[in-house]
Amino acid sequence: MTESPATPRVLFAVENSIARITLDNPDRKGAITLEMAARIGECCDRVEQDESIGAVVVASVGPYFCSGADTRDLAISSADPASSEAMARVSAVYGAFVRIGNLPVPSVSAVVGGAVGAGLNLALATDVMLVTPDAVLDSGFLARRIHPGGGHLALLGRAVGRQQALAMGVLGAALSGTDAVRRGLAWDTADADEILSSADALVAIAARDPLLARRTKNSARLELDQPGVPWSAAVEIERGVQMWSMGRKGEAAWDTKPSKPTVPEGPR
Repeated sequence: MTESPATPRVLFAVENSIARITLDNPDRKGAITLEMAARIGECCDRVEQDESIGAVVVASVGPYFCSGADTRDLAISSADPASSEAMARVSAVYGAFVRIGNLPVPSVSAVVGGAVGAGLNLALATDVMLVTPDAVLDSGFLARRIHPGGGHLALLGRAVGRQQALAMGVLGAALSGTDAVRRGLAWDTADADEILSSADALVAIAARDPLLARRTKNSARLELDQPGVPWSAAVEIERGVQMWSMGRKGEAAWDTKPSKPTVPEGPR
């Protein structure tokens, strides 16, 4: 007898003033459903309201961090991308990432296995990214023949600069975890069985003094954010074009899997 897949969910726990937001959908490589997006928003509400929390770690259950938005939802939205329902579906997922990016405490993502498309947006939304050495970090939108969304290009640009953002977001280049660290996209690598403890160690000092961590994070945001198009504006700029590309692709085309990206070997 075949077991039915578990219901996708997002787990939330707090220990030692560190909140952990965990994607629990291993059967679909951490893909985020509308219900999971709503739950991420609820988790962010709790972090914002509980001033005893000094840091957040975003992680996943299973061998893969996040493959993006659930393609079944994207397929439905592609049938009529100009409809208010389609806009609401896509905006709900990206809105959850914006909530992560606007948390009042420092945040770290623990990327095991890989992050693609909107999954990479989620990782980039955190302040610091830890990755497994063999993780695949892939923009992924062009491979599925849709325009990037969720402020993806702006997120890449603020992380690695214009040239590398274009290489990943416009040309579709992918990076291994090791290469992501070398290029400045991620902070450090850690093996899958050690990455959560590495994330906890990284945020430990901030978690000891949650109020100071919150105020320091606010100062960092005010001081480090560069002039130009803000992320929220980038979301709006990309939204209409992504909807156009989804309409061009159509609902049935989501049954075809994109080709796997080629990841270069890291330095020896």
